Amino acid sequence: MAGDAHGNAPATASRSWFRPSLVEGDQDFASVTRRVAGVVERPKPPRAWYIAITISGTLTLVLFSLVAYLIATGVGVWGNNAPAFWGWDIVNFVFWVGIAHAGTLISAILFLLRQHWRTSINRAAEAMTLFAVCCAGLYPAIHVGRIWLAYWLFPVPNQMSMWPNFRSPLLWDVFAVSTYATVSALFWYMGLVPDLATLRDRAVTPLKRFLYGFFALGWRGSSRHWHRFERAYLILAALATPLVLSVHSVVSFDFAVSLVPGWHTTIFPPYFVAGAIFSGFAMVVTIMVPARQLFGLKELVTVRHLENMNKVILATGSLVGLAYLTEFFIAWYGGNAYERFAFLNRALGPYSWAYWLMVFCNVVAPQFFWFKRVRTGLLPMVAVAILVNVGMWLERFVIVVISLTRDYLPTSWGHFTPTLVDVFTFAGTFGLFFTLFLLFCRFLPMVAIAEVKTVLPAAHPHAPQGAAGKEHAHA
Repeated sequence: MAGDAHGNAPATASRSWFRPSLVEGDQDFASVTRRVAGVVERPKPPRAWYIAITISGTLTLVLFSLVAYLIATGVGVWGNNAPAFWGWDIVNFVFWVGIAHAGTLISAILFLLRQHWRTSINRAAEAMTLFAVCCAGLYPAIHVGRIWLAYWLFPVPNQMSMWPNFRSPLLWDVFAVSTYATVSALFWYMGLVPDLATLRDRAVTPLKRFLYGFFALGWRGSSRHWHRFERAYLILAALATPLVLSVHSVVSFDFAVSLVPGWHTTIFPPYFVAGAIFSGFAMVVTIMVPARQLFGLKELVTVRHLENMNKVILATGSLVGLAYLTEFFIAWYGGNAYERFAFLNRALGPYSWAYWLMVFCNVVAPQFFWFKRVRTGLLPMVAVAILVNVGMWLERFVIVVISLTRDYLPTSWGHFTPTLVDVFTFAGTFGLFFTLFLLFCRFLPMVAIAEVKTVLPAAHPHAPQGAAGKEHAHA
């Protein structure tokens, strides 16, 4: 039995990715299509959307203005100095790369592990990944100073016969992040194809019909189309899975392969990966709670979906807390006086406020998710998610700035103070991120229509009586 052009999956044995779970209410294929596609097809979005896009668009203009000012003036407009040659630029780069991890993890790893509750949130999480990578990729380009020579980072033939240093972890970043962005974009677009065909067939204007039809790649929902779609989706999921673990490990090598006290440690790769998943899931919760309220998707993005993400936040937050304790233990047990001082300085030095605020946000705040009322309450979970993202930014600040300003020689110690250009450039990246996300919510389906339909009882008409309800109760 072939599927149709509206993204309805064929009810065949080969399409066995998902089973009925985590979709509340009496839903059918048509109601899911109307609910999700209706968000895109509305003549005008809600007033709150206009307010949000105005604020985020203003911050985006501030970002581009400051980038132009930076290029015209030089990186001296930032607070970077000797010895803090890395300041908010690298802090913000690592922060945004971490935010980008949840989308691919939800889409790829949870898909391979047959975690069916991912179907309602994976599309928005994948989009969030791409937008966060855009924000992260901005900083390596502009922090080199002469941005017009940024192509020197890539091993391309040039008139000077000069090649990048392949032993530098900064070059590893270029390959890791660009590969991650490419695979994530392909994975996101592959899942969009059936839903774009749905919007194409429902479009009422020639322009929309042409655009959605062009990007739908001639999708007709035949058995051959579904077969090839499933194979391609599975292959991309398998390719993306190791990237989730490798990209932030490579980013951590920026620090781990150096000899700076507080950086030269082998715990950084798993520590950074856990922290990236931690902050990424927190950002998904932060954006999905208002989105589901604003666009009327509460029956599709249920409290159970949010609760499951909060459980992941609790688990990864506990891992991050364990990493903090392990770092102190290694500093004490290793017997290195410089390493020991580096960690005592974090807790008791001039930046101790940042360290203890980081500990509260990343270790203490997620523990409130042990209580079901906090895990399922919209306002409490958003409050904890925001604290987590604040804490993860502070973690990168603590690692980068405190370690650089307290090196081996007291005569080379210094202090880092951000400038207004630092602050508003960082605020501008949030404007870019939310502008892209708001445009995505307006013009593309923010819930994967075809995948959600596969978890409906109607997709499994021959399932044993009560099997769907039983799985729904225990998923």
